[in-house]
Amino acid sequence: MEKKVVLKVEGLNKSFGSTRAVVDMHLELYAGEIRGLIGENGSGKSTVTTMIAGSQRPDSGTMMMDGKVHAPKSMLEGRAAGVCMLLQEKGTINHLTVSENIYLGEEDKFSRYGIVNRRKMDKEAKKVLESIDLGDVNPAHLIDELSFEDRKLVEAGMAMKADPRILIVDETTTALSQKGREVIYRIMNQMKEEGKTVIFISHDLDELKEICDNVTVMRDGAYVTTLYGDEITIDSMRQNMIGRELSEGYYRSDYDDNYDHETVMLDVSHVTLGNTLKDVSLQVHKGEILGIGGLTDCGMHDLCKVVFGLRQPDTGEVCLPQKGVSIKNSTQAAENGMGYVPKDRELEGLMLAASIRDNINLMAMDKIKKGFLITPGATRKLASTQVEALSIKIGGMELPVSSLSGGNKQKVAIAKCMANDVEILIMDCPTRGIDIGVKAAIYRLLEKFKEEGRAILMVSEELPELLGMADNLVIMKDGEVTARIKRSVDVTEHDVIIKMI
Repeated sequence: MEKKVVLKVEGLNKSFGSTRAVVDMHLELYAGEIRGLIGENGSGKSTVTTMIAGSQRPDSGTMMMDGKVHAPKSMLEGRAAGVCMLLQEKGTINHLTVSENIYLGEEDKFSRYGIVNRRKMDKEAKKVLESIDLGDVNPAHLIDELSFEDRKLVEAGMAMKADPRILIVDETTTALSQKGREVIYRIMNQMKEEGKTVIFISHDLDELKEICDNVTVMRDGAYVTTLYGDEITIDSMRQNMIGRELSEGYYRSDYDDNYDHETVMLDVSHVTLGNTLKDVSLQVHKGEILGIGGLTDCGMHDLCKVVFGLRQPDTGEVCLPQKGVSIKNSTQAAENGMGYVPKDRELEGLMLAASIRDNINLMAMDKIKKGFLITPGATRKLASTQVEALSIKIGGMELPVSSLSGGNKQKVAIAKCMANDVEILIMDCPTRGIDIGVKAAIYRLLEKFKEEGRAILMVSEELPELLGMADNLVIMKDGEVTARIKRSVDVTEHDVIIKMI
């Protein structure tokens, strides 16, 4: 039986300045399928889907939906045409309640004589929350009170409320725990069973293999191929996506204790923070990569904020023994050679509207100023040095950092720290939402930092990454350290460690 074509894309092109983001893209989507869309960062996949959703307009080319021209001028028009999109980053609005976010722009449904019946709105919002396993959330509470994961699930509920015919899931699952992922998977499979269409963008190749019916590959803004059924293997996706072999080993190949055991750069001593962290102690040495792993809510992300001085512990302290300093705030941390790359790079790590140059220079102003002056030439030189050192792909130094792909944004977040010559680098999920090629590049950077004698605290929700890169591994559960594993001597099999989490 021939499948029904829901959306046909022909000759789509989109440029940003001199950068050709999408080049002559062709694509057919069918009813009742989950279509994977993959490619390295900057390959054009997100640009294609934002044009389908209506948040961007193509320079040329056509889109046909059910045989009719599909040319939405906004995401509202796209949603009205039956296309909804879940983004990787936050898509809800602070300082509004949960129900106000869910029914934003639809308040008239609950108003009479210009007065909104909030009780009725909350009642309907409760039904949406129950559909995404968030029945315990009070719709009258501010959205700000919810975790990042729950906010993403609220967005999913908002999309499903619109009863879309095409749902675009753009890197949404990378920030979610397994429980959150299962909710998104259920929604996707429900769409498929109802004869609707899902476009699923992810860098998790195992996830794609498990979930997708077909996988379309893009490279350098152009269509490469579509893999069907049994053709969807890790090797075939990787090979088509990168178009080259990774020239070096993916993770570290050594298993030696090759760091300075005598020189403690960072000492976290008996730190407690409410019910989030309970008597946590650890040390990071010169030239050591200390990995921290566990489930999303184990406390490891909060620990990063405490270590960098963004949150003050109830008890315990964070010390830099080589400097004789106890960290009290983030300004002091930065002044003493510490850098922090947060999990949520767009919300906490970068100024999206500012230029690439300004973002890179942000922490290094004292380093480059002469007297009271900071010259444009000095900022350009420092930024250019970091762009070259980290192989960041940019269209121009003055472009906003928001114009970059996810992987290149992450490199800018790292460059911001390296421009300040950090000696201690805290990296929270450093490869979240980036492709396999950029992941390999960041792993090589970590090895370089290690060789230079920097101390690295690396938190990750990906166990293979921790096993592949860390000298020592700390496992956390319910705010406590439950295991300490040495790369050189301890068993590092997945199944053994998973039982500790």
